[in-house]
Amino acid sequence: MLTKKSYSISELSKEFEVTTRTIRFYEQQGLINPTRNGQTRIYAEKDRVRLMLTLRGKRLGFSLAETKELFDLYDSTLEGDEKQLKLMMGILEQRHAELEQQLQDIVRVKAELEAVKDRCQKALNEVVIHKKKPS
Repeated sequence: MLTKKSYSISELSKEFEVTTRTIRFYEQQGLINPTRNGQTRIYAEKDRVRLMLTLRGKRLGFSLAETKELFDLYDSTLEGDEKQLKLMMGILEQRHAELEQQLQDIVRVKAELEAVKDRCQKALNEVVIHKKKPS
């Protein structure tokens, strides 16, 4: 017999290293939807996965509104609605392209920083050499 795994807010807070306030905020935003037993929130595996995806999306630069839109599209496409799936694919492709551009920009900036660092180090070495020479 399979039992459905459930989680408390404190378990999720510890697992994902976020505050319980953050989890409650995501709930208010409609990103997760725990059941309740009185005042106690009971999070299902689906809520745990959505919390993980929300945090990952946040790290990747997705707004909470974008994340919610993706969740809503996913929920509505369980039947395989072609229009919804194409819309979701478009959003994902656009975000992928943005991340690819950001990655290229980061590589360029990193190379420029290395070049500036090298020039500064050479200039610093020259200053030190001139200080050591007797006048």
